[in-house]
Amino acid sequence: MPQITNPILPGFNPDPSILRVGDDYYIATSTFEWFPGVQIHHSRDLANWELVTRPLNRKTQLDMRGDPDSCGVWAPCLTHDGEKFWLVYTDVKRKDGSFKDAHNYIVWADTIEGPWSDPIYTNSSGFDPSLFHDDDGKKWFVNMTWDHRVRPLLFSGIVIQEFDPVAEKLVGPITNIYKGTDLKLVEGPHIYKRNGWYYLLTAEGGTAYDHACTFARSRTLMGQYETHPDKHILTSKDAPLAAIQRAGHGDIVDTPDGKTYLVHLGGRPTTQERRCVLGRETSIQEAYWGDDDWLYVKNGPVPSLHVEVPGTRDEQKYWAEQRYTFGNGLHKDFQWLRTPETERIFSTENGKLRLFGRESIGSWFEQALVARRQTHFSYDAETVVDFRATDERTMAGLTAYYSRYNFFYLAVTAHADGQRELLLMSSEMSWPDGKLRFPADPVQIPNEGKIKLALTIRGRALQFFYAVEGQDLQPIGPVLDASILSDECGGHQAHGSFTGAFVGVAAHDLNGTASPADFDYFTYRPQHDPSDRYEVDSLMGKAN
Repeated sequence: MPQITNPILPGFNPDPSILRVGDDYYIATSTFEWFPGVQIHHSRDLANWELVTRPLNRKTQLDMRGDPDSCGVWAPCLTHDGEKFWLVYTDVKRKDGSFKDAHNYIVWADTIEGPWSDPIYTNSSGFDPSLFHDDDGKKWFVNMTWDHRVRPLLFSGIVIQEFDPVAEKLVGPITNIYKGTDLKLVEGPHIYKRNGWYYLLTAEGGTAYDHACTFARSRTLMGQYETHPDKHILTSKDAPLAAIQRAGHGDIVDTPDGKTYLVHLGGRPTTQERRCVLGRETSIQEAYWGDDDWLYVKNGPVPSLHVEVPGTRDEQKYWAEQRYTFGNGLHKDFQWLRTPETERIFSTENGKLRLFGRESIGSWFEQALVARRQTHFSYDAETVVDFRATDERTMAGLTAYYSRYNFFYLAVTAHADGQRELLLMSSEMSWPDGKLRFPADPVQIPNEGKIKLALTIRGRALQFFYAVEGQDLQPIGPVLDASILSDECGGHQAHGSFTGAFVGVAAHDLNGTASPADFDYFTYRPQHDPSDRYEVDSLMGKAN
């Protein structure tokens, strides 16, 4: 059987929920504050995955304006009951401090492409919900619960309650079925039934370097649940040299021929400070059921970098340059932040991507920023912008972006006297004050004409470039540290930032006049680099 190299979904694709319907596999992953909500990828061989839909794509389903960084859509669960697809998700409105405002919803569709229904509200007692379809036809809603008193635990256990699909609400008693292990922070529950056992897969240890998949089972749905003899079936917490770190939050799937696989999130740190610029990605592990009816990860619990799956990955596609034009609308690789009212922030009617300048970069409400995931450790990006800046409060350009506190932005703007200029801005680990830094002096440019903007990232080295019409690209500013575009530098402690690096275009009009900026194209060109695990096993030591 051929081998693939993890991850199977590179770049920001955390909290995978996997499903097989016939010969088709689907993985749903979290999107947090990026709209539309939830990514669903499809595969027929577990090696090659294609983004097929983002189902939460209209205002009646999702409106994240005001959601802080790393809030929004958490941990979706995708299931099928033999008739319909069901998707469960959380919209988190607050995560910092003692309280969590986490609202849980269910949507459904007859086909994976949709249309998906308007949401059914279920509860707000915690996050990471899932839906279990028992073989007697009943449906059960499962989520972790949050206790702001920390009495005795902040993550106070996994609860279950029946879901009535006709009444479209939760009914009956709520039962706490599992409080986790001594690793604590139990979340991410999924329930399965096999050989008369109910199995509960959870995540523990937080999303940083102590993350783990914990397994338990019971003869009855309501428990008591007995923890796996190895406790954690997958974790890198005791293997600091493994290529895949932060491994946890998983889901399992069986192939038509009876093999079992576990998908899980993980990060690939490439700097001495252990920064994962590509965020939490989705990897896959082969698993097997022992004679004791427990599930084990092959060569586990440390995740393997190389895994046998039915298919062979198309590496040429992974390394191909992507040149995006806008004559047929916005390519599915792109997302934007929070708002469902897309007409207020962009248009592609004239064959260009027109952004309407809104609030400042980093706004939690309405900003015109359209970007795609960084999926390679090294790449080039390029665009051409036509923007008539009028003063220092109007700007448009190219950005490498993680959050309001971590970004780099090369913008066409103007001085107070109306003279256009290029301004390089950065916000590097500036939480909580969010102060801008200006790594280079502004460069005057003609008041008319298009400007080409580009950047290169080679590992942690980021360089911006520009060119006026008829001239070659030339560098602007110093080499910057791209590694700060990572969860580890996202403005919070280790367990508080959850997304990944993006690259894209933006426009901002702090005068409130929605001045437009036109972008002719956008190019993303992957570059081979020794820090990429597709080329070498590990920079941190021998990977298993």
